[in-house]
Amino acid sequence: MASSALRRTLGRTLAMAGKEVQHIRRDIRTLYLALAMPVLMLVLFGFGISFDVDHLELAVVDQDRSTASRELVRHFTAAGEFTPVHEGAAPEEALRELRRGQAVAVLVVPRGFSRDIARGEARVQLLVDGADGNTATQALAKAQALVQAASQRFAPPGMSLPAPPLEVRVRTLFNPTGRSALYLVPGLASYLLAIVAVLITALTVAREWERGSMEQLFATPVGRMEIVVGKLLPYLGIGILQVLLVLTVGAWVFDVPVRGSLVVLGLGALLFLIGMLGQGLLISVVTRNQVVATQMATMTSVLPSMLLSGFIFPIENLPLPLRLLSTIIPARYFVGTLRGVLLRGNGFPELWPQLVALTLFAALVLMAAMARFQRRLD
Repeated sequence: MASSALRRTLGRTLAMAGKEVQHIRRDIRTLYLALAMPVLMLVLFGFGISFDVDHLELAVVDQDRSTASRELVRHFTAAGEFTPVHEGAAPEEALRELRRGQAVAVLVVPRGFSRDIARGEARVQLLVDGADGNTATQALAKAQALVQAASQRFAPPGMSLPAPPLEVRVRTLFNPTGRSALYLVPGLASYLLAIVAVLITALTVAREWERGSMEQLFATPVGRMEIVVGKLLPYLGIGILQVLLVLTVGAWVFDVPVRGSLVVLGLGALLFLIGMLGQGLLISVVTRNQVVATQMATMTSVLPSMLLSGFIFPIENLPLPLRLLSTIIPARYFVGTLRGVLLRGNGFPELWPQLVALTLFAALVLMAAMARFQRRLD
């Protein structure tokens, strides 16, 4: 008896899933939203959002006009870190370029530079536009590295510069070249999957209520758990295709590596998709209106997944109330899972807390959706 009841339940669930597949096939916009949009947005955001700064516009004020000063300017611009856009002897002209936004920095070589170089006590001045904090910080760091390299190059013959009492050797792990794409693409993948997963399921039950087909479902022996699971299964399959497409594009276009456990990556993606699909289904069950469901899905997925997941801003830098709020955002744990597997080579021992959090969220949101879904019309 139990096995026959289980077969009937499974049959009704698969029938509901087949019915939802027919809806998806008739509405090509759903497939576009689910498959094409994440890939397109990943490429656009991946190239459009970058913290890497190269070819910084540099205005040069060479008041010394010596061989040493010209060599210093060439040293600054030869590596491609700085691009000269103005050169002259009047500081006012260079500052005008800085105020107009035509230059990011101004290099001022004072008179007597070559004489001071021979004495081993030369100084130069760098003025940086601080309106963009990230660009200014990178400009200062690049200039400091160039000056340190130039110090050895311009040292007078026979003079050895004193060694610093403490030498720091920095080794960057997991992203040695400092490419922002490797940091941003895993967060982008989580962000885009969260938005699309919530949106496509937020319209399912709401669409049934608006079309009046929910009354027909109530007249059948299909239970609410069978309806909920049956509606989620097709979108879960689409979500798995989304993950594969996004990871493939990330590896192909942005050279994002996969250094960790694929099993953990697949498990994390599955739990994240179930949770986000369940969230969208809960919204559709509560609202029963496609317009309201779309608005709620956008409000509960777009901003939280961007601002409270660690995608762009480190969670540790958030105020305490927002840090506490971020603990219920599933994108936070999926971003950690993606970066751990793709960049750090992590496996289950390092990422089990993220997997447990994703499991709890998926279970709670599915139970809430089934509890809120009632077989009545009022």
